[in-house]
Amino acid sequence: MTITSELVSSMTEPTTGSPDPAEQARLPHETFDNRSMELPDELIRGTSDVHVHSGPWLQSCPGRLDPFQIAEQAKAAGMKSLVFYDHTLGISSGTAQLTSRQVPGIKIFGGIILTSVLGGLNPRAVKTALHYGSGAKFVHFGAHCTHYMVTHEGSYVDGKPVRFVDHYPKFAKDELPRSIRIPLDDPIPEELEEILTLIAERPDVHLNTGHLSVDEAIRLADLAITFGIKKIVVAHPCRARMTTDQQKELAQKGVLLEGAVSDWMFHRGLRRTNYYVERELADEIAGIASTPQLSAGVVPWAKQIREIGIKHFILGTDYGIRSGPTPVEGMRTLISTLLDLEFTSEEIHTLTKTNPDRLLDLD
Repeated sequence: MTITSELVSSMTEPTTGSPDPAEQARLPHETFDNRSMELPDELIRGTSDVHVHSGPWLQSCPGRLDPFQIAEQAKAAGMKSLVFYDHTLGISSGTAQLTSRQVPGIKIFGGIILTSVLGGLNPRAVKTALHYGSGAKFVHFGAHCTHYMVTHEGSYVDGKPVRFVDHYPKFAKDELPRSIRIPLDDPIPEELEEILTLIAERPDVHLNTGHLSVDEAIRLADLAITFGIKKIVVAHPCRARMTTDQQKELAQKGVLLEGAVSDWMFHRGLRRTNYYVERELADEIAGIASTPQLSAGVVPWAKQIREIGIKHFILGTDYGIRSGPTPVEGMRTLISTLLDLEFTSEEIHTLTKTNPDRLLDLD
C-alpha cells in the first residue's frame, strides 16, 4: 500500500480536545509561595495510569505488587482506571478481567503486546486477545522482541557494551528472524495488514507503536492512519528517541505521545531479565534506563511536553517492578513533580485524566 501525504492528511483527526471547563474550574490549586502537601493526593483522584506492569512476572524478575494489590491501592487513592501491561507473555486482558471482578470500583484495562512468544506479527493472537478476558483495549507492537531491541540489547563485557546479537550467535540466529519489524517501504506483509484491519474495525481499541525504531514507528503510524485507525500512541521509549520536530509532526496527525515516570526516575545500569529467561540475556545497555536522550532528567522532558503541546500527551508510570515504587506512588511522584515544575492543576488534569479518558472512552 502506497501512502501519500494527502491521503494521510485526509484521514486524520485529533484524538483529544479541550477539557470540561466546569470540571477544570473545580480543581484545587496552590501558589508558588504557599505550596500544598495535600494537593498531589487531591489531583490524583479521577486519573488513570495508562502504563502499569501488573504481572504475572518472570520468576527472576518479580513485581512490586500483584495485580489485585495494585488495583486496591489505586482505588483507595481515588483513581479512575489502570491499563495493565504484560510484556512477557503478552496478553493482559485476562488479568484485567479477573482484577475487575475482584476489585470493583475502578476500571481495569488490558491488551496485547506482540511478542515472539506469541509468534511476532500474529493476527490470530490479536483476534483472540480482542475477545479474551475483558477484551484487549490496545494492540502494542512489541517491547523487548522488536527488531530494534533485539539488535540493541546487550551487556558489558570487560567493561565495554556488547550486543547480544554479536556475543551470542545462537541468540542472533534464533531471535532476529522472529523479531517484530515494520517494513519502511511497500509492500507490507499480509500479517501486518490483517492486524491493522482488526484494530481499525474496533474504534475502542488503540494501537501502540511499542519499542520500534523511530522510522518504523513513524511508518506504522502512517499505515495505521491509512487503514482508518483513529487512536494511535507512540510508546515512551520510542518517543524519547524522536526529535521534537518528529513528535510535532506525529501530533499534528492526531497521534498521542506517551511519557512515563520511568523516563526520568528509573534504575541506571540495573540488569534485569525483562523478557528472556536466560541470565546472560539480562539487558543492561538498551533499556529505558540506558537511553541517552533521557539522561538529562525530568526538566528537559517536561520542557519538551510544553513545547509540543499538553493536549498531545498521555502520562503514566511504567512502574510495577519489585525494586521500584508502587504505581500509585509513581503517580503521586509524577503529579508532585509537575507541580514543582509549575504545571497548573488544569494542565496536570489534562495529561493524567482528560487525555487518557478520551483514549480509553471514559469521558
